[in-house]
Amino acid sequence: MADVMRSGSAEEPHEAEHHSGAPDDSGEGSRSRKPKNKKKGSFWRELPILIVTALVLTVLIQAFIARVYVIPSQSMEQTLHGCTGCNNDRVLVDKITYRFSDPKPGDVVVFRGPQPWVQNEFRTEEPSNPVAGFFQGAASLLGFGAPDEKDFVKRVIAVGGQKVECCDAQNRVLVDGKPLNEPYLYWEPGRGVGQEEFKEVTVPPGHLWVMGDNRNDSADSRVQGGGGLNGAVPVDNVIGKAQFIVLPPTRWQGIADPDPQTTALGAPAWQTGVPVGFGVAAAFPTVWLGRRLVGVVSKGRASE
Repeated sequence: MADVMRSGSAEEPHEAEHHSGAPDDSGEGSRSRKPKNKKKGSFWRELPILIVTALVLTVLIQAFIARVYVIPSQSMEQTLHGCTGCNNDRVLVDKITYRFSDPKPGDVVVFRGPQPWVQNEFRTEEPSNPVAGFFQGAASLLGFGAPDEKDFVKRVIAVGGQKVECCDAQNRVLVDGKPLNEPYLYWEPGRGVGQEEFKEVTVPPGHLWVMGDNRNDSADSRVQGGGGLNGAVPVDNVIGKAQFIVLPPTRWQGIADPDPQTTALGAPAWQTGVPVGFGVAAAFPTVWLGRRLVGVVSKGRASE
């Protein structure tokens, strides 16, 4: 009997431990579930902050770094598509490059039309409803709306201090008396292949002479404001450099910017290969850095 009592008393602590451990286990389980609920609630509380942050970053990027513009005019065919019945190109315009350098011949630039430029190639209809106007302005700010009616896209032909005229006996534009080599020119069917002639113009300092690639269907420096000095565009009006075609997907590509003046003078072969050399040289450290980052991320996940 004593043995039974001893055995019973000996087992009681084990049972007590078992029963006392049960609440702890359930408590740990409840505690382990609480963070999940907390995380779920935290996500919904943070979602509005994430949305607002994304919108603010979008506006800042559009304002200071890059913006997507719609090309509604066919004056830059076939470099940029913007014709009736086709998918107008969306181009990414870089706003940083010209903070450190000036536009150069061959660059495709987006700019605000100066005061004499009254012949707009496209026009944005202003909504009469103020609410619709607000949303249109917001969409434009975010890069989804129609472009401003005074924004143009053209190619730089000459810069301040240079003399430009057209044409020589071979129908080429002359800059400082030397003919340009313009491989990007497009002659729209039915408009001929002879360029409109204009007298020599000395581009004022701080200005650009711009022309469309679709040379016979472009309202540019030759005709805007009556041509001459009125057709020159102030460098301060340049918004940025068109770098890439981002839409439609079938047109994804960079925008070529060959310098027609350098080409006409016959640049040495080693100079034309410089960009390729830099690209190859930069490829190795870029790949190495990418692999290092992937390794760090993989180790971090494994440690978790």
